[in-house]
Amino acid sequence: MGLQIDKDHQRFRKIVKGKIRKDLRKFLTRSELLGREGKKYISIPVQGIDTPHFRYGDNSDGGVGKGDGQPGDKVDGGDAGQGGTQEGQHILEVDVSLEELAEILGEELQLPRIEPKGKHRITSQRDKYSGIRQTGPESLRHFKRTFRRALRRQIMSGLYNPDAPRIIFERRDKMFRSWKTVLSPQSNAVIIYMMDVSGSMGDEQKELVRLEAFWIDAWLRKNYQGIESRYIVHDVRAGEVDRETFFRIREDGGTRISSAYRLAKDIIENNYAPSEWNIYLFHFSDGDNSSESDSRDCCSLLTEHLLPSVNMFGYCQVASAYGSGNFINVVHEHLNDEEAVITSRVNTKDDIYDSIKTFFAAGR
Repeated sequence: MGLQIDKDHQRFRKIVKGKIRKDLRKFLTRSELLGREGKKYISIPVQGIDTPHFRYGDNSDGGVGKGDGQPGDKVDGGDAGQGGTQEGQHILEVDVSLEELAEILGEELQLPRIEPKGKHRITSQRDKYSGIRQTGPESLRHFKRTFRRALRRQIMSGLYNPDAPRIIFERRDKMFRSWKTVLSPQSNAVIIYMMDVSGSMGDEQKELVRLEAFWIDAWLRKNYQGIESRYIVHDVRAGEVDRETFFRIREDGGTRISSAYRLAKDIIENNYAPSEWNIYLFHFSDGDNSSESDSRDCCSLLTEHLLPSVNMFGYCQVASAYGSGNFINVVHEHLNDEEAVITSRVNTKDDIYDSIKTFFAAGR
């Protein structure tokens, strides 16, 4: 019975994943998914799946809840008006782990697995069960080995009765699992998100940034055991903020993009040695910058300081009615030959799907 239930549950999860995969482009744009951001599971509304239920027998013996009744008798409860004629929409809330969502994302977008860069590996300690010993806590008692020792002892001492088998454990029979601490290699990564919060970046643009950053984070966490996220916002000045502030802050000043790149450079130099960390930079802006000279400074900062240390620099330009949109052209002109530089444009939520595929198609 239990095995059959497990099989049914696996089939149900497979159906759910198929539904999510079919509508993945739509799911990528659902802002309500972010309500449980940071938790292990996310509730996904999936349409067209019936929850498993018991099927009852024929209920044709009449009655309306108060004694005998005839077909067509009115059920007490007052007038409720005419019943609807349209078929109902079956929407089921299904809890899906972030790891499952990232797996579906990678499969549907055909994203290659990310290969850790160079020697960017550190080691962590973990306990590994590697042997058997005669002392230990009851929670680690090895039942099969303990039973075998007790059985052998009773047979050798002539206490075992095959017609009425009864095995009694003694202290000397008990065997326990043992462990040792081992060093486990672990790939670490840091993501530095940078966002333009000047006056030309409105709520709609920030929503596009938030959605894309969520899915970028989910995919990278699928590929790395240890990951850190840092957040930078900038107008003419840049500052590091926490996650919540990053997605909620709104300013109305001008724009100097180089201020964000300088702060990212300082954070990397002070905290993340390229020999130990896989480093990802993502910058979101509407492409409006204070001057052409500052745009050239940005390219110099990237070329001389940032790109030699990072796995990838992703620049995502979101559409804004108030921004010039020129910075992406500067990046293409001056950094077109840099392998670590990837750019994308997001004008609406529908573009997020293609933007993520653009960023990770190379599997950096």
